[in-house]
Formats: sequence, C-alpha cells, structure tokens
Amino acid sequence: MDQGIMIRKQKASFTLFFLFLLVTMANYYIYIGFAIKPYLIFSFLYLLVHISSFYFQRLHGFEVAMLIFYLMYSFTGAFALYPSASIRILLGIILYIACYFIIKSIIGRTNNWTIERAIADAGVLFNTLSLILYLIGLQRLGFDFEGDRIYEWGVMLDRNYPRLIGVLQDPNYFVFYNTLFFCYFLCHSKSMKNKVGLLLCILTNLLTFSRGGLLVLLIILCLYILKDKPLKRIKLLAGMVVSLSAAVYLAVFYMKLDLFSILGSRIEDLAEDGGSGRLELWGRAWDFFVSNKYLGIGAYNFPEYNSFQYGDSLQVHNTFLEILSESGLIGISCFGVFILTVFMQLIQSKLYRNKPYLLLVFFGIILQMGFLSIIINDMFFLYLAILSTYLHNERNKSQINQRGTGIYPVHSAEKMNRR
Repeated sequence: MDQGIMIRKQKASFTLFFLFLLVTMANYYIYIGFAIKPYLIFSFLYLLVHISSFYFQRLHGFEVAMLIFYLMYSFTGAFALYPSASIRILLGIILYIACYFIIKSIIGRTNNWTIERAIADAGVLFNTLSLILYLIGLQRLGFDFEGDRIYEWGVMLDRNYPRLIGVLQDPNYFVFYNTLFFCYFLCHSKSMKNKVGLLLCILTNLLTFSRGGLLVLLIILCLYILKDKPLKRIKLLAGMVVSLSAAVYLAVFYMKLDLFSILGSRIEDLAEDGGSGRLELWGRAWDFFVSNKYLGIGAYNFPEYNSFQYGDSLQVHNTFLEILSESGLIGISCFGVFILTVFMQLIQSKLYRNKPYLLLVFFGIILQMGFLSIIINDMFFLYLAILSTYLHNERNKSQINQRGTGIYPVHSAEKMNRR
C-alpha cells in the first residue's frame, strides 16, 4: 500500500515537472492562426486519460474577476473594424482558459512541496538548456555579431547584439518566463541546487540584454533585500557577486563576449531608439484610445490599425495601453479589478509572508506588463494556476484548523472529507 502511494506521488511529481518544463518551450509550436504549444497538447492529452477523475475546484475571487475581464475584452470585438482579428483572439482566449483549468487540476493533485520541487527542477533545466543553445548559436555564428534579426539556435542578433533567446522566441519574453524561477531561487537559496539555479537565472537574464527586464529583476532583488532583516541578505548578495564575476570572466576571456560593454551600449542606445520604438507605439495606442474611449477599437485590433495607418503590425509592448486602446475604459477597469483582486488575495491569505516568492513574482509580472504584451500568456496563466492551488491548500488548512477547535459543524467537515 505504501509503495503504491509512493509510486503515485513520484508520477505526480514528474508530471508536474514535465508540465512546467513544457510551458517554457514556447519556441516549439504548430501555428493555426495562433500557436499550439507543447504544453497545450500535453494538457489535453492528460485530460483525455484522466477524464474520469477530473474536477473543478471552487473559483477564487481573482478567477471570477479574470473571467469577467476576458469576457468584456472579447465582447469589444463585436464592434471592431477588423472582426477576424477579434475572433482569432477570442478562440485563443477560450483555448487558454480551458487549458488553465486543466493545468489547475493537474497542480491541484499535488502539495506545496511537490510544486516547489517542480519549479526548482524545471528552472534549472530551462536555464541550462537555454544557455547550451546560446553557446551553440554563438559557435555557429563564429562569434561574428554583425547582423539584425538573425536567429541561430539560442541566439538572436539584434542590431549587432548577441541576445539569448534559449528555448523561446524573444529575449524580452525570456526574462518574463524566468521571473518565476528567479524569484523562487532567490527566496530558497539555502540548497546548492537552488544556488546554482539562481546563478543560472542571473547569467541567462544578463545575456538577453533586455533593458526593461533587467531593470525589473533589479527592482525585485532590492525588494527582497529590503523585505526583512537586510543584513542577512548581504551574504547572499556577496555570493551572487562572486559567482557572477567568475561567470563574466569566463564569458569575456574565453568566449570573447564583452558583457559590460554590450550592456553599456544598450543603455546608451535607449536615448536614441526610444526603447526599441516602444515610445512611438505607446503614443499610437493612446491616440487610438482617445478616439474610442469606452469600448476601444476592439479586441486584438491594434496590430491591424497600426498596419493600416503606419505600415507595421507590431503590438503595443505595453499590456495596460494595449487593453486601454483595444477595450477602452471598461476593459481596463475590469483588468484593474482582476489584478487588484490577485494582490488582495495574496495579502489576505498571508501567502506574501509564508511564500514571499509568489508576491515577488506578482510584482515582476505587473512591472513587465509595462514593457510587454501579455494579455494571454503561458507563464502568466501558469503562475495564476500555482497561486490558485496555494490558496486552495491554505483554505483547506484553515478549515482543518477550525474543525480542530470545534468551530466547524459536523456536516461541513463531512462535506470537506468527500471532496
């Protein structure tokens, strides 16, 4: 009996690790108007195999707010000038929301320890694979960094900068995907595995040369150090500096990659390129909002409007302005309620204190929304599913404690046992 339980736990642990790892493999997909990624296929196959034991957990407040936001955002497509684009994003939202509940069910079968072990294992492997692909890409390029928008394995040459993309498509999104792992390793840096994971996260993030992403991670690091007892963090900070210095030495003298020079050039370019053209895109988004204040121009219509008026189909690269321009004041209000509800539940459940990495990830996501378009995003939904499971576990723990003190009536205890 004990052996059977142990085998089931090991299977659940491996399933969770494999799921987390697949979420990071965003560069490998089948395109049918939107990307069908490996974790989507895995999730629906898992559902088919375990359909008899699949169940919906009771929705948390932030999940209700999330569904209301996506409903309102999709509704604006009914008034869009380009309805085909709105229909495409609607199908994507339906697919992602369905997959969210499947992922939530998979994670909900495990406990907090299993979740954290899966995060650690997936984070180490994700960063290791990305770093290996980056090194292979540099070798394939012959360490010649002349070029723009050239992709080679884990490298993207962007205006002569060799930027790491690893198993993703974009260096800026790499930092976003890595935020969960970075915050977890930062808050659990006692074990050697997590120390290695933290060093890998810092190194791969630096190699993306993402100005916005690195600024956000620096803010997260400062919040962590100032959170409580800053003097205790000095030892960790010193260790990070020493380890990172050794990695930079190897990169500069053996790989001929002058990291500090490249980072300095990236910062200097900020005054000339306007954040890689983001400031201009933000101005366009604001203009579209001003002309359609209440319902916006329609779900996922910014690229179409931008293409028609300015000749390029780029996204806003700012989630808040994208929602504001496409769904107006109604959409951004619903989104604001959704985000605020997530924050309030982190505080009310005391997860910000018991699991501080979840709060740091939340801040990292919100800050990076100012530089990226992530209305629907794999890692964002994975974070929400993890948070939902923690909240569910905390609620069950609270109910058990209350039962122990005789607060709960008998029929409530029996109902919880049946669940």
